[in-house]
Amino acid sequence: MAKLPGPFLCGALLGFLRLSGLAVEVTVPSEPLSTPVGKTAELACSYSTSVGDNFALEWSFVQPGKPISSSHPILYFTNGHLYPTGSKAKRASLLHNPPTGGVATLKLTDVHPSDTGTYLCHVNNPPDFYTNGLGLINFTVLVPPSNLLCSQSGQTSVGGSAALRCHSSEGAPKPVYNWVHLGSSPTPSPGSMVQDEVSGQLILTNLSLTSSGTYRCVATNQMGSASCELTLSVTDPSKGRVAGALIGVLLGVLLLSVAAFCLIRFQKDRKKKPKETYGGSDLREDATAPGISEQTSVRADSSIGLLERPPSASTVTTTKSKLPMVV
Repeated sequence: MAKLPGPFLCGALLGFLRLSGLAVEVTVPSEPLSTPVGKTAELACSYSTSVGDNFALEWSFVQPGKPISSSHPILYFTNGHLYPTGSKAKRASLLHNPPTGGVATLKLTDVHPSDTGTYLCHVNNPPDFYTNGLGLINFTVLVPPSNLLCSQSGQTSVGGSAALRCHSSEGAPKPVYNWVHLGSSPTPSPGSMVQDEVSGQLILTNLSLTSSGTYRCVATNQMGSASCELTLSVTDPSKGRVAGALIGVLLGVLLLSVAAFCLIRFQKDRKKKPKETYGGSDLREDATAPGISEQTSVRADSSIGLLERPPSASTVTTTKSKLPMVV
């Protein structure tokens, strides 16, 4: 007796279960879904099974980048009742309640950026055989770019390089960044400007004075755009050195001029001052002593005159007559 191959038996068994209504199969969109922030999202999920007393439906959520095992429930439907749960309980419901008739679509109102992630639609009906009782939907909340921040780094001197960056803290899908040079000054050559539209970085090389000016970054996605600006000032170190040397020369000339002026002024003042010679005491013999009045001086003069008058013959006494004679 020939043996039937294994795959043939499995396919035949699954076909029989589907026809008999003893298999659970969940169908969800194969493409990711998206909804603008603040709007209402409908995550479609359909199933095929025989609804009985043990029928149960569960919707759960997984944050981006996390494994399926870390999912947490959003709502349950069991025993004919709906039980929303978790942080989305007030905004989550079923499009059809009760979810009979094979429709288990989730309705989520006023979607937030934090609602972005993977949603799991799980149908459980113990009497039935499971073929595909779980459906996964990747969902994105669309958010325009916002809170754009511009910054710069590098050596902003002639011949140097600078990096200009801009980043949006929000935006889904991820925005595309574009830099433009504003103003009337010439735009730097394309070879000296390299920008990354994904990271928002602009690299400027071989800077010149014409590289100075205002730069604007524009972040754009399908929901809108945002922009920020910064001013780049390129300096020339050689001009600074020349200016410093010129200032030093001017200060030196000024100091020399002041010194020369002071020297000439000093020489002129010296020539104008009369020369004084010292020949001893400047007092005259006939000068009046300080503190003596003119009358006293006259009396003194008359007394001096009397003293200088020659003696008369009657009053002259010779010393010779008074000396004893010695033989």
